[in-house]
Amino acid sequence: MQNLSERDRAIIWHPFTQHLTDPCPIPIVKAQGAYLFSEDGEKYIDAISSWWTNVHGHAHPHIVEMITKQAQTLEHVMFADFTHEPAILLAERLLPILPRGLSRFFYSDNGSTAVEIALKIAFQYSYNNSPEKPKRKIIAFRGAYHGDTFGAMSAAVRSTHNRPFWPFLFDVDFIDPPYHGKEDVSLKQLEELIGKDDTACFIFEPLVQGFSGMVMHSASGLSQLMKKCRDHHILLIADEVMTGFGRTGPLFASDQLSEPPDMICLSKSLTGGALPLALTVCTEELYEGFLSEERSRAFLWGHTYTGNPLGCAAALASLDLLLTPQCHRQRVTIEAAHQSFKQRWGSQWKRCDVLGTILALEYFDPSDTRYFSKMRDRLSRHFLNHRIVIRPFGNVVHVMPPYCIEEDDLNAVYQSLLESLTCL
Repeated sequence: MQNLSERDRAIIWHPFTQHLTDPCPIPIVKAQGAYLFSEDGEKYIDAISSWWTNVHGHAHPHIVEMITKQAQTLEHVMFADFTHEPAILLAERLLPILPRGLSRFFYSDNGSTAVEIALKIAFQYSYNNSPEKPKRKIIAFRGAYHGDTFGAMSAAVRSTHNRPFWPFLFDVDFIDPPYHGKEDVSLKQLEELIGKDDTACFIFEPLVQGFSGMVMHSASGLSQLMKKCRDHHILLIADEVMTGFGRTGPLFASDQLSEPPDMICLSKSLTGGALPLALTVCTEELYEGFLSEERSRAFLWGHTYTGNPLGCAAALASLDLLLTPQCHRQRVTIEAAHQSFKQRWGSQWKRCDVLGTILALEYFDPSDTRYFSKMRDRLSRHFLNHRIVIRPFGNVVHVMPPYCIEEDDLNAVYQSLLESLTCL
């Protein structure tokens, strides 16, 4: 009988994979806490929380129990013409902990759709208010990544990664993120754009750009940009798909900003990594901009699994855990460990940054090709050989573990990082 690798190789096409040259995917048969268990009996430390989703550890009994209980009652119902308590309750419980002013919850099923919905809301809101002259432009950060759908790709960096699709992406104005010490550069670029009065929204990953290599920028600088946009009636979209639910320290990265967003996009950690679910949450003013006797002014968009009850049940369970003192202590402990590592060893890398539970390391690479750096394959093999799941962005690696990770496992990750310096 064939093993899982052989069966996979015969029929599966994996994401972000060059199947001609990349090694075969590792078959995982079980997960528990911070660990993944492979078909051949090996145990891996999930140091990036399975693409930043799994905040409380795999197969957490409380989340499993809540999903099981919900599955016995209502597994799914379409969210047009119908509603259900898990979706209502989740919105009610998120409302008091989200950045101020956000009050209307639109469900979808992943980060890309959450962003796509936010962009559509921004464009249609402008159209509803001024159909003769709607605003048509977006401002975004250079190096941005907001997802894989076409609207989300349009608001992202133009790179080799998405070059085949450049002819199909709409125009976006890009500015530099407000890097520490260079906030004025970003502000000047913004001021040169917003005088045209044709910008519908400014979308940004607050404080840290994930796919770009965990590049971090200034909270005060971003707040200044947001204030300038608000003065010019430009909608503010915070893409917190990665940063939400405690990843940067506070529950949301936007909590560190002086200006609240008009919309926030949430997914990944929303369900504790258990099931697909996403939210685009906006202000009451935006919601009211779609109310009319004319049906055509409504937001006539949605997705099949919008507001899925199982996903909402998982999110409610994850929220139960997130808001406990224990979870807060776990996040503080991880950040302190990261800071200690940075203080002792950070100078060994070109860049070593810490933000909440995120540790980002950039290796010295003369080619400076980032995502397509030849270091990527060597680093990837090194970490997998040490039974640690860290997926490099070229010459950049990051550690973003489940909050439940134990000190010994975190130290094993750090030791592997140090040993990786000798494998290049």
